[in-house]
Formats: sequence, C-alpha cells, structure tokens
Amino acid sequence: MRLTQSMCTIAECAPGGDGPATARPRLVKIAVVGGSGVGKTALVVRFLTRRFIGDYERNAGNLYSRHIQVDGEMLAIQVQDTPGVQIHEHSLDCNEQLNRCIRWADALVIVFSITDYKSFELLSHLYHHVRQMHPGNMVPVVIVANKADLLHIKEVEPQQGLQLANMLGCTFYEVSVSENYNNVFNAFHLLCKEVNKQQITSTPERRRTSLIPRPKSPNMQDLKRRFKQALSAKVRTVTSV
Repeated sequence: MRLTQSMCTIAECAPGGDGPATARPRLVKIAVVGGSGVGKTALVVRFLTRRFIGDYERNAGNLYSRHIQVDGEMLAIQVQDTPGVQIHEHSLDCNEQLNRCIRWADALVIVFSITDYKSFELLSHLYHHVRQMHPGNMVPVVIVANKADLLHIKEVEPQQGLQLANMLGCTFYEVSVSENYNNVFNAFHLLCKEVNKQQITSTPERRRTSLIPRPKSPNMQDLKRRFKQALSAKVRTVTSV
C-alpha cells in the first residue's frame, strides 16, 4: 500500500459535536527531522493512525494534524514531516524549507535508524542546529532510534543512542515503527506534555499578577507630598481654632 501526498491531514479526534461551545484547543507544533530513509514519515503516520504502511511516496514535507487528550485537556497537534538531511563537508546541508520548519516548531523529534550509522552521526549536528534556530528558547527535543526490529543489520548499539541523548539532555526512545505503537506514542505524548506545560506557564492570564507594574518612585513621592500637604492643612486648621 502506498501513502500518497493527498493524505496530508488526519483529524482523528476532532472536538465539537453537541453540547456547549468549548474553547479552542491549545496548539502544539512538532517537527520530525533526521536523515534520509530513517522512517520519519512512517513514524508520523504510525502516531497519527496507529497503522504501519511500508511504502510511501517521496517525502514532500507534508503537514499532518489530529486532536489528542493530554492530562485531561484536548490539544490540537500539528506534525510537520521533513525531507532527509545530509552532512556536506562536515556541516549540515539544511535548506530554507527545513530551517522554516524548525523555527516553526514548538518541539522536535530527531530520528535516526539503528541500521544506518551515518544517520546516527547526524544527531549532534541536528541538535545543535535546532538550538541555533531557537536561541534562548529550550524547545523540547526527543531522540528516536527507529528500526529496532532489524537487529541482524544494525550498525548502532542502543546504548550509543542513549549515551548521546543523555549528553545532549534529551529523552531517548528506541522504537520499531513496524512492530510497536507504544513507544512511538510515548515520544510524541511526552513532547505534547512539555509544550503544554510551557504554554500554560507563559499564558498572559496566568501571569497577570506578575505583569502588573509597581508604582514608579515619582508617583510614590507625589503621594507622600500630598499626604504632607493634607497633614499641614489640618495642623493649620487646628491652630487657627
């Protein structure tokens, strides 16, 4: 079965229906990046549909969406699939389309294949590139090692991926997109929780008390001056009596 580019939007749990109107779900934007052939599209579709489809059209950078519940709250999830990245003369070959996707994202999944050591070598380069695209913003990043079922042709040990993820400060998941859904879901679910937490703490309504400016010192001096004037007038009145 071949997944065509026409399947660009999947809404699995669209909110709505009967009952009172509800607030628009909070939006979480996730970009999936990595080398060519590591299974990025398969990973995204597995998360969105729970299905594994082994054959795809060439990656066109499709944007997928669905609604999921995280900690009892409905979230609108957008997942941006991206073309494969390569290293050119010891530096990443990133076009502007990929850079726009990275800047757009609230969180990222960096994928490599345990059967392709070059895709593993991309990890640290991609991670540092993401940090450059988000200066001063610790956007959540999860590292996913795909094709864990292909042990007979593996080129990367699971421990290598875990050690690198720990060094970079990222959560690590080893998955087999073709055989297991749970860890695929867990990786995206973790990012959704992290982004949702960040958005809640930065919501203006939640920070309203901290955003109210304190009176400036000239205003306080003016209040003191008026108080002294009122006190002096009272003293004068008492004296005159």
